[in-house]
Order: sequence, then C-alpha cells, then structure tokens
Amino acid sequence: MISSFYSIATLISGLTMPFIGKMIDGKGHRKAAVAISFLFCLACVWMSMIASPWMIFLGFILIRLFGQGSMSLIPSVLIPQWFISKRGKALSLATLGGVLGFTILPPLNSFLIQSRGVSFAWLFWAAALLLIMMPVAYFLIRNRPEEMNLKPDGVKVDQRHADEPEQEEERSWTLDEAKRTKPFWYMLFCMIVPSLVNTGITFHMLSIVSEKGMDPTFGAYVLSITAMTQIPLVFLAGAILDKAKVHLVKGTNYLILGFAMVLLIVSQSAVGLIVYAVCHGLFIAFEGISTNVFWSNYYGRTHLGKIRGITMTIMVIGSALGPLPFGAAYDVFHGYSQILLILLILPVTASLLSFLSFPPIFEESFDTWEKTND
Repeated sequence: MISSFYSIATLISGLTMPFIGKMIDGKGHRKAAVAISFLFCLACVWMSMIASPWMIFLGFILIRLFGQGSMSLIPSVLIPQWFISKRGKALSLATLGGVLGFTILPPLNSFLIQSRGVSFAWLFWAAALLLIMMPVAYFLIRNRPEEMNLKPDGVKVDQRHADEPEQEEERSWTLDEAKRTKPFWYMLFCMIVPSLVNTGITFHMLSIVSEKGMDPTFGAYVLSITAMTQIPLVFLAGAILDKAKVHLVKGTNYLILGFAMVLLIVSQSAVGLIVYAVCHGLFIAFEGISTNVFWSNYYGRTHLGKIRGITMTIMVIGSALGPLPFGAAYDVFHGYSQILLILLILPVTASLLSFLSFPPIFEESFDTWEKTND
C-alpha cells in the first residue's frame, strides 16, 4: 500500500511541474522559493499528524510536489540565470549540495526518529524550513544578475574594461519554439533513462545483492559508495562541461551507464560490485550537471522555468515507473539479469540520441523560426 501510494503520488506531483515552472518564470525565483519553502513546511507538519492511510497518500503528494519536485526545479533554473561561461562549475557546486544531503541527512533522520519519534522528526524539518530556508530564500536569492546591474558570471554592466570582449548574449527560446527542435525531444527521451534505471536499481539493490549470494546489507554499502564517488567527480564534471560540447559528454556518459549495468549483471564478487558502484557514481555525477547545462545552453534563460518544468515531469514519471519492471521481472524470472539486459537498450539509445543532439540554430526569416542542425 505504501509503495503504491508513493508511486501514484509521484506521478501526480510530476504532472504539476510545468505549472511550477511557469510560476517561477512569472513570479521569479525568490518569491517562488519563499512560497514553496512555506508550503513544504506545512507538508511536513501534515506528515507529523498522520493517523490514517488517506493522510499518508495526501502527504506523499505534498512532499513530492514541494520537496523533491519544486525544490529541485528552483536551483536548476536559478543558477543558469547567473552563469554562462562558468555554468558547469556553478552547477557542480549545487550538485555537491545534493550529494552531501543524501550522505548526511539519512543518518540524521534515523537519529531523530530513534531518539524522539517520527512526528518530532517531521516537525524538526518543518521548523528548519520556516526558520532557515525561508529567510535564506528571501534575503539572499536574486532572480537575475540584471536586477543588480550585472551580467552573468559577475560581469558589471558599466565596468567592463575596453580590452575585454563583449559578452555574447544567449538566445532564449520559448517553450513552443523549443518543441520544434529535434534535440528537445531527443533529450526528453534521454531524461527518462536515468530516472527509470537508477530508481529501479536503487529500490532493488538489496535484493540484487542477495541474489548473488552476498549479505543484503552489502547492498547498502554499494549505494553509499555510489554516492561518495560523486563528491570529487562533480567538480571534474563542471570543469569539463565548461569546455566540452555538452551533447558529446552526455552521449559518452550514457555508454558509461550501459557499462555499469553490464558490470551489475556479471559481477559475482564484492570487488566487482564496488567497481560497478564507482562507474555508476561517475555516471550520476556527470548526468545531473550535464542535463542542467544542456537545457540552459541550448534554450537560454528567459523561459527556462517552463522548459524545465516539462523535463522535470518526464523525470518524475520515469522515477515513479522505474521499480515496476524490476519487480515484475523478478516475479517472472526470479532474478534481475534478464530485465537489466532488456533495459540495456535504453542507455544505448540515449547515447545515440545525445550524439545526434547538435545545438539548434534558428533564423528570423519569414514569420516562423527555421530550425536546423549545426
């Protein structure tokens, strides 16, 4: 029942992401962050009062909508407003925050629950959102550098030296214009792949390890190694993405995911699974940053909230559906090798589509945009 509630709530929250993205573009990141922090606070208070199954279901919708959905969308749209040439490095720092959160917060949550109870743990985070996140959002977030007489990357509008080159303006596409380009649709498919595969593997990792004849608790260590591997690699990913073409990086990265899945299939020892964990951590480190760089580099800053709202919907739907094929395959085959082999077609296809996602070019001729490939 809990798993079903979570999956359905995830789907519902995912379908609302385009509206959240539109709100961010319209109201600004600052107001959106303050409002969503407050609503997320109320969701945590609601979860502290759970007394029946329907309350759990509604609570899951609220925390998925205002938590992982909206709280992930805001920085992915805000940071590209402030950086162009240094976008990769800036996004790598934001990604590091997420990695540290996954590393630090589960033990802290466990401590709060074991020492004071589940309700107290929810109220603790409600207070943190109200007393820390909301003031930080209100006093520190600014929507765009132009509001502070700046250009992206910290360049002052009226203090550029004569020998410095004029900063190139980014072309911003509307959502409708972006939809008319092939890279938009190619990348939507690509974004389903890690959401589905990563969620499915994570949900079933303990069972996968048990199937290989090892202690199920080793599966937790595999997941921890995957997370810890990302910490140094996010900086490498940011530096590379500031220099290299993002679609080539993504194409190569999906091949790494495919290789990691092959390792998970064939590995029968702890060493093999550790190598898998490192490769998977490498993929995840580059995936999150390259995805954010791709959308902002290809389609600009002005309408990024609407565009990223659509892409977040695809990601959330993929994560909601991810565990289902793994569970069904286990019931049929009594193992996971077969479903992993079948799903290998996803990263291979995503790699091909990424390599074909050349930056779109448009010309203001006639009354419509003419989209071509570079």
